[in-house]
Amino acid sequence: MQSDNKIFDDFAKFVNGAAGALAGMGREAEAGARARAKEWIGGLDFVSRDEFEAVKAMAAAARDDADALRARLDALEGKAAKSTKKAG
Repeated sequence: MQSDNKIFDDFAKFVNGAAGALAGMGREAEAGARARAKEWIGGLDFVSRDEFEAVKAMAAAARDDADALRARLDALEGKAAKSTKKAG
């Protein structure tokens, strides 16, 4: 009876040790994958949210300026067309 308990104790210790080793390997693999992903992403040309928002605001302002200039040009072309009809 005593020898059966010893075998089960040894087996339980072995399983616990193997589980611990597997868990450690899993943590190492995860850390390595995170490091590789961080390195890969760091090498790409991403912009920060602040930079994106600044460029977005600049684009909106340029669009507003272009719309204003287009309206002004249309008004000037309209005046030129009217004066050409009067002269003709």
